[in-house]
Amino acid sequence: MYFVVFATDKPGMASARAEARPTHREYLRQHDHPVRVRVGGPTFNASAEQMNGTMLVIEADEIKQVHEYLKGDPYQAAGIFESIEVRPWSWGLGLPEE
Repeated sequence: MYFVVFATDKPGMASARAEARPTHREYLRQHDHPVRVRVGGPTFNASAEQMNGTMLVIEADEIKQVHEYLKGDPYQAAGIFESIEVRPWSWGLGLPEE
């Protein structure tokens, strides 16, 4: 099952995001947890000049695993996110590579 994650940064977190980004990216690429990040990247403000959040597509058996996984994200540990929304999602186009 797939889940889409929309995480929105608190205002003024650009420097904290930049500092935590290398460990965040490393965390997303680890494979020692029961979920798999299929697609992900930053979201930007309207002028596309500044990162303001994160979007991920995560494969997991249940939503509870996604929430547990997100607790370990370095961005979460750094207090960057103002809000996180996780929704079940159906992959309709551009199927992931197996």
